Amino acid sequence: MNSFGTLLRISIFGESHGDLVGVTIDGCPAGIKIEMEEFNTDLSRRKSGKIGTTPRKELDHPEFVSGFYKEHTTGAPITILFHNQNKRSGDYNDFLSTPRPGHADFTAFRKFGGYNDYRGSGHFSGRLTLGLVAAGVIAKKIIFPVFVNAQIIEAGGSSDIDQAVQKAIHRQDTIGGIIECTAENLPIGLGEPFFNPVESMISHLIYAIPAIKGVEFGSGFQAASMYGSQHNDAIINQEGKTETNHAGGINGGITNGNDLVFRTAVKPPSSTPAKQKTLNMKTGNLEELKVTGRHDVCIALRIPVIIEAAAAFVLADFMLQEQRVGRINK
Repeated sequence: MNSFGTLLRISIFGESHGDLVGVTIDGCPAGIKIEMEEFNTDLSRRKSGKIGTTPRKELDHPEFVSGFYKEHTTGAPITILFHNQNKRSGDYNDFLSTPRPGHADFTAFRKFGGYNDYRGSGHFSGRLTLGLVAAGVIAKKIIFPVFVNAQIIEAGGSSDIDQAVQKAIHRQDTIGGIIECTAENLPIGLGEPFFNPVESMISHLIYAIPAIKGVEFGSGFQAASMYGSQHNDAIINQEGKTETNHAGGINGGITNGNDLVFRTAVKPPSSTPAKQKTLNMKTGNLEELKVTGRHDVCIALRIPVIIEAAAAFVLADFMLQEQRVGRINK
């Protein structure tokens, strides 16, 4: 499925080398003022251009076809289009018979019987995250004064991001990274126990982002090696402020008023310039594969704004649910 959300819903569509990609956002309240520069700011953070990112450059100019008028949301479904212009589809022809290891080439071919659009990785491409970033701009307005911020804190196992990227370029290979996201000024009470905890819903949307392989909240996996007396966060005032934040701002799947903190693990791009072995599906033989074309060395460099968008969208959906039943707490 290509849609997500409860009261606030997002649907994405398009393929990387098709005419366009886009997003429809349903359930957005009317009257939210959004200036075009706010879209451009976040969309530019996702663009390529930095060392270690793909040479493919697109304008990424959002075209609003519904739900937005005179810089305000109208209450109708919001549909935003992004036209694809800088395409070199021939770079992907070989992947029909020799799928890239670690990529969706093989699984997409088997699932859709070869009818999927493989150009530019089609519907599996990170290009479709444009719609999620656009939805995040709107979600950030809904949740204000909650502030969401994400940044890359590690690449290729090193906290020296630039050095790690340069090392990967020299090695002619790709690297992954770790992104940390924080949401401040959250109200107490967002989320539901068991099937709709805040962690579950954020993780659901985060894992929709290509290349994400792990999510941890608060102290995450380190909690497994801690004593309970170490991991427990002592409550120090009536607003629920805690002395530490090992829980990452969530107890029982519900926000506790402290900062929401989580980290995501981004895998190395599978389109690596390093030589690899793969199956030739026509001959049945193993062959050497050398990926050419325009690809990211470290896609994690472009993902922080996408992580922000996903977190903001989930929080906006939860806040709208709480407002509907009139039980949101400050």
